[in-house]
Amino acid sequence: MNSATLYTVLVIAIVFEVLGTSAMQAAQHFTRLTPTVLMVLCYAVAFFFLSYALRYIPVGIAYALWSGLGIVLISIAGYVVFGQKLDLPAILGLALIIAGVLVLNLFSKSTFH
Repeated sequence: MNSATLYTVLVIAIVFEVLGTSAMQAAQHFTRLTPTVLMVLCYAVAFFFLSYALRYIPVGIAYALWSGLGIVLISIAGYVVFGQKLDLPAILGLALIIAGVLVLNLFSKSTFH
């Protein structure tokens, strides 16, 4: 399987994880049915695609990308959708996470290039 396809599968998993986490926020402690059902479905899709990606990508690398990009994307979603504020230390921390993901993908021989 080529790298572009693997990245696509992993990105799909990450996007659905972010959608699931956003739905969890909207579910308000599981008191709202539609966001709760959406959350469960999104997490199921996310884990399906993650498990597929783990056939070819080392688990540490896949999880680093999953968690790093997920943190950045859910922080953006929290800011845009839920009006949550990001201060300068939060933005700097997110920039470091992005830098770590880039270093991992551009320079590590452990990835799946």
